[in-house]
Amino acid sequence: MPMPKHLKPCPFFDRVPADLTEDEWTDVAGQATPERITGTEAEYRAFRTGVGMIDFSMLPKWEITGPGAIDVLNAVFSRNVSALAPGSIAYGVVVREDGTMMDDCTVLIYGDDHVRLTGGNWEVEDVIRSYLTPETSLTELRSTIATLSVQGPKSRETLQKLTATDLSNEAFPYYTFQTGVDLAGIPAHINRMGFTAELGYEVMVPIERALDLWDAVAEAGAEFGAIGCGGGALMMVRVEAGMVMGDLEYDAETTPFECRMGWSVDLDKKQFHGRDALVALKDRARRTVASIVVDGEPEGLDEAPLFDGDVEVGFITMAVPSPELGGRTLALARVAKGHAAKGNGLSVRADGGDHAAEVVATPVYDPQRLKVRS
Repeated sequence: MPMPKHLKPCPFFDRVPADLTEDEWTDVAGQATPERITGTEAEYRAFRTGVGMIDFSMLPKWEITGPGAIDVLNAVFSRNVSALAPGSIAYGVVVREDGTMMDDCTVLIYGDDHVRLTGGNWEVEDVIRSYLTPETSLTELRSTIATLSVQGPKSRETLQKLTATDLSNEAFPYYTFQTGVDLAGIPAHINRMGFTAELGYEVMVPIERALDLWDAVAEAGAEFGAIGCGGGALMMVRVEAGMVMGDLEYDAETTPFECRMGWSVDLDKKQFHGRDALVALKDRARRTVASIVVDGEPEGLDEAPLFDGDVEVGFITMAVPSPELGGRTLALARVAKGHAAKGNGLSVRADGGDHAAEVVATPVYDPQRLKVRS
């Protein structure tokens, strides 16, 4: 299969169909990620009604160890993690010194002397290194760990077949993790989280056991229609869920307060990387991320400008057909403050014409985030 030669293959490469063209691979942090495996519509349905399996090995994973590791993490990460119990997961951001977005990240707390940060921007490593002490060390784990994200309303039932560990909501709540799990005879680390707005888990195993993991989950989930999924279906579910991505909903000129991540900035912390700049920027946000329903097909709308009357007020970051909205085109967009209120009518200029659009509430799918906590 013609995968771009400059990219690294994913650990589940041998389970990807051989008929993909070079254009059906995406560069994610230097790893080749397939746009589809079974077919985007079927993969969307798997995420929403059964079980979808998708590779998440591409994200860099930085492990900080040694006395004071949690203090190093606190010096980098936007949220205060010092009070989090071992086994906790937190979501937040790493910003540049000037307060602009570098990455949205998750962190895992093993203890005061052992933490892990997962993101998508390799620049984060330089920031972490700048705060290391002689007692702490940093290791990047992507080359040793395969991560299979198992998402969908039947994900718990699927994985429970493979382990004696209790995966119930009571024993294994949202945004926690467990280590040392025997999953079909494979030593596994499992995070209760995902990027789909569905019940789901991220399963990490030694990279040499990647295909064993894939095959075990596929077999256990067969009765629920478990299938491999690619980036196309993931983008559909994440747009419906209003989840932001780097280089799309934010870039190096965006602050957390302009991409729906301001909630994760803890300015009560005395110091962290970029904090002083964020204090000054907090009340200066010029734009936000909004969900937009567009009259027209999604093709050709990415990066198309948005107008409120004759005034250009932003642009679309990604447009997809939304099954949740009956197939209508749904987009995420960067929109100037004052023009992003729910119900506001806009127009999208693309392909030489204008398309009517309307701002809707974010997210359009499961607004209360009940499914992920079920």
